[in-house]
Amino acid sequence: VAISGNLLLLVVFWELTSLASYLLIAHWSDRSDARAGARMSLAITAGGGLALLGGVLLIGAVVGSFELDQVLVAGDQLRADPRYPWILGLVLLGAFAKSAQFPFHFWLPQAMAAPTPVSAFLHSATLVKAGVFLLLRLYPALSGTPEWLYLVAGAGLVTLLVGAWSAIFQHDLKGLLAYYTVSHLGLITLL
Repeated sequence: VAISGNLLLLVVFWELTSLASYLLIAHWSDRSDARAGARMSLAITAGGGLALLGGVLLIGAVVGSFELDQVLVAGDQLRADPRYPWILGLVLLGAFAKSAQFPFHFWLPQAMAAPTPVSAFLHSATLVKAGVFLLLRLYPALSGTPEWLYLVAGAGLVTLLVGAWSAIFQHDLKGLLAYYTVSHLGLITLL
């Protein structure tokens, strides 16, 4: 995901992280909470990945290439295209679903049914940070409009507040870590 120079290849690796997350969360397959958390994480993140694929296909149609270096310099062309709201919406759906932004924030605490090392991996490393990384990676091409500002900053602010408020009422350390992570992902997105 991080070093891909082609948007279609990025989407393939994006979906592989969703599959890896599902398999890691469902490690204890005899526990119903692990199975439910794994299914929920797969449904939300893979669904977001399909939205991202739609956005990437529209980007390719507008720019004429899926190569990231060509897409990043075509920001004015993308923002001027009448399909820009659709492109922005689909890409943001994918990024918000992966990084547990509001209204998709509920899947991450459910993923706490995984073993503790897996939970730490989900929260501190690649899986949830991929959505924030995508926002930063596509910033030169998609930002600079009021839609970008209000959607990204608004989702980040709401996620920050909802995650912080929910963390106050957690009695389990893993639940506290989950909502703390949601809150801080919202902070990163807001900034």
